[in-house]
Amino acid sequence: MLAENAGPEFSRDIHPGPGHPAVQLEWQILSFDDLGSDRLYRVLQLRQQVFVVEQQSIYLDLDDKDRAASHMLALHDGSLCAYQRCLPPGTSYPESSLGRIVVQPQLRGRRLGHDLVRRGIDYNQRTWPGAGICINAQSYLEDFYVALGFRAEGEEYMEDGIPHRKMRLQL
Repeated sequence: MLAENAGPEFSRDIHPGPGHPAVQLEWQILSFDDLGSDRLYRVLQLRQQVFVVEQQSIYLDLDDKDRAASHMLALHDGSLCAYQRCLPPGTSYPESSLGRIVVQPQLRGRRLGHDLVRRGIDYNQRTWPGAGICINAQSYLEDFYVALGFRAEGEEYMEDGIPHRKMRLQL
């Protein structure tokens, strides 16, 4: 069973945005089996809301990688605010990976995505030391990932109708 705090702080405020108060978060990392049906439903619902509906990308979300992943969730009063999956080496790449990185639309612009990815990097480095981290980043987010230490590799390519870039964390 994998269940642990996601990083050095168990609870953390979301940075308040203009006209928005701080929000206290509970961070969790769970195995697929420990997600349970209710949390899994909320995760899949958020992923579909953003990746399929908002981004108008019809793709097969259930790609058999969720079972191998550690699932990082940020919750507020039981509501899912942000999510990503941390993948072991050999699942998507020879390195470890982060994927399905998503923040509730109404909470964007408050550095929650930055905190989420930073925690994912920390988790992968602790869990698979020396393995490195490689991601498939949507191209419009390249600067966001560069600011977190990633570097783009190769040419831009289309995945699920959206331009992507392969990126690798520079240690």
